[in-house]
Amino acid sequence: MVEFRARWSTLAAGIDAATPADRDRAVDALRAFAILGVVLGHWLVTALTARDGALSTTSPLAHMPWLAPVSWVFQTLSVFFLVGGHVAARGYASARERGLSYGAWAGQRLGRLFRPVAAVLVLWTVVAVGMLIGGAEFATVRSLVKLVLSPLWFLLVFAALTAATPLVARLSPLWPLAVVAAVDVWRFGLAGPEWIGWVNVAAGWLVPFTLGAAWSRGAFARRDRALLLLGAGVLATAALILWGGYPASMVGVPGAAVSNLNPPTLAATAFGLAQCGLALLVRDPLARAMRRPTAWAKVALVNLSAMTVFLWHQTAMMAVTALGLLVSADLPGLHTVPDSVGWIAARLLWLPVFAAALSLCWAAFRIHEQATGRPKPSRTARAAAVPRPRTDPAEEINHV
Repeated sequence: MVEFRARWSTLAAGIDAATPADRDRAVDALRAFAILGVVLGHWLVTALTARDGALSTTSPLAHMPWLAPVSWVFQTLSVFFLVGGHVAARGYASARERGLSYGAWAGQRLGRLFRPVAAVLVLWTVVAVGMLIGGAEFATVRSLVKLVLSPLWFLLVFAALTAATPLVARLSPLWPLAVVAAVDVWRFGLAGPEWIGWVNVAAGWLVPFTLGAAWSRGAFARRDRALLLLGAGVLATAALILWGGYPASMVGVPGAAVSNLNPPTLAATAFGLAQCGLALLVRDPLARAMRRPTAWAKVALVNLSAMTVFLWHQTAMMAVTALGLLVSADLPGLHTVPDSVGWIAARLLWLPVFAAALSLCWAAFRIHEQATGRPKPSRTARAAAVPRPRTDPAEEINHV
């Protein structure tokens, strides 16, 4: 243990020393928080129940509605879009100052998002075909593949907004917020078509993205604006849930008539405003905490493989669940119906197992993410360069 701590301290010191002095570590901390919130949220509110050897998807929120506040803690996508808008706006402004073309900038930004996706799609195509050939029920394969592919909508929307940064960077968040409200009035108040709600997939996430862009321009230099954002978001969310008829859960619940997230509703958008306000308020405490090398190293390592963690966390959970089927009895918290406090306690005990499985996925597939985003060296530089390990975190941190 002493040797491990010494090695960790050495690694943390190296990462800290390799980090540029002007890097906003609070931004990275918020990104890491958002990704880990989504991962833990999925592990807690997604359950695969086994019946006659087949797996189907359900949620403890469908059986225990009083757990809805859990979704308030772990539905952190608005924070990710806030940080994404902030980083994209600053990055594009910097690229223009350096004379970098839009195509080159967009290629660098989007490459890191999509290269890890290819590995997930290839592996699961092989797995799905193999399961069907092996005699697995189609419903089981569909449930598993749906869980794997469901996070990809988030990446597609995020990539589209990133690519549109030159167009939306100076857009007021009030415009997409007005679109979300109008769509919900049409959809719920005027009995409009259900498909109109999908307009909010773009408009709803454009709200925190444009807030992030405004942040990059110094719009939230004063704390009172962040406080206003937090207060208004909390009050609006409470009013919409208590008197507007919106569900309390901020994630989708199987069997529910309305989902706040799929597509985003005005309640989810208002809740996102509150989250963004809180995130902006904790910037300074986070920045102070990130001055400690060990704390910063943890955040930096998560950011190095943020997309890998996001893309493979469902696979890790499903792999553990599938291996558990080898046991003759249903394992509590893994295969049983999530309808009791006992299930919650058992699921919490499975979280370290999911994390261990995710660490194996991370070790196998992180190279697909970390190998992207590096500027290609010139031919002369390649000839003169001394070979160095590509997996050194202290070196990789400069390319996050």
